[in-house]
Amino acid sequence: MNTINETNFQFPKQKSVYKGKVREVYNIDDELLVMIASDRLSAFDVVLPRQIPYKGQILNQIATKMMNETADVVPNWLHANPDENVAIGHLCEPFKVEMVIRGYMSGHAAREYKAGKRVLCGATMPEGMKENDKFPTPIITPSTKAENGDHDEDITREEILSKNVVSEEDYIVLEKYTRDLFQKGTEIAASRGLILVDTKYEFGKTKEGKIVLIDEIHTPDSSRYFYQEGYAERQEKGESQKQLSKEFVRQWLIENDFQGKDGQAIPEMSDEKVIEISNRYIELYEQITGEKFVKASTENVLNRIEKNVVNFLNG
Repeated sequence: MNTINETNFQFPKQKSVYKGKVREVYNIDDELLVMIASDRLSAFDVVLPRQIPYKGQILNQIATKMMNETADVVPNWLHANPDENVAIGHLCEPFKVEMVIRGYMSGHAAREYKAGKRVLCGATMPEGMKENDKFPTPIITPSTKAENGDHDEDITREEILSKNVVSEEDYIVLEKYTRDLFQKGTEIAASRGLILVDTKYEFGKTKEGKIVLIDEIHTPDSSRYFYQEGYAERQEKGESQKQLSKEFVRQWLIENDFQGKDGQAIPEMSDEKVIEISNRYIELYEQITGEKFVKASTENVLNRIEKNVVNFLNG
């Protein structure tokens, strides 16, 4: 199966290209960005050596659908989708923080809580909570936006403002947009029998100075979902929650002694494991969107993407 590891296109009026962990972003004439979702898989801020069939298409199509479903709540950067793996949006200056919001004590928050911490990024986590319990009110736990290869770091609202990472005026908007999007995402998830546990949002400013949502939204790479059915019973019994997220990849890595720390070796990923992860991503797509996943042709996939993008830019 052909997967997309990296792209090296030269589009009309292309100014530059930025290569992130799982996406490549082409600057077109300082007006548009062409974002191509690869099939690379990252966990613990490390890009794993093998690509996952259809992962890029899945993430791109979920993000597009969610952008469209939340556009009435928060403006976003999206302009067009000329290909299954491509989103084209307006050029923005990104804020150097990721807005993480957590409705439940899971993942990183649960690991910190187990280590004895009761304050995360300046937000208080009440005493007496169990892993995967719901917070009384969702908490915002921002992180720095790491350069490729570096780790994102937790940061507080106070540090963001004191270091002038974001102005107070803009940060108030980011917090409001984060809460509004999470509320809308929670409603969308509930309509599909899911609980939106936590997620992260990235924002940027257009040339006109308007703050908009950029990058991806409510995908299994940026969000964690639980199944609504049986959630309360599992919590009561102290059982693990049935979840839809990339956490299953992280758990597999942890079981194989890898958490992205110095000196740790990435475990070998067999063909069977790659197919298993691909199938899990397809399951995620269908549960999150409520639609059947339609696999795009992977024959000459790079030619397909290039042709579709060039046709759009020339059109």
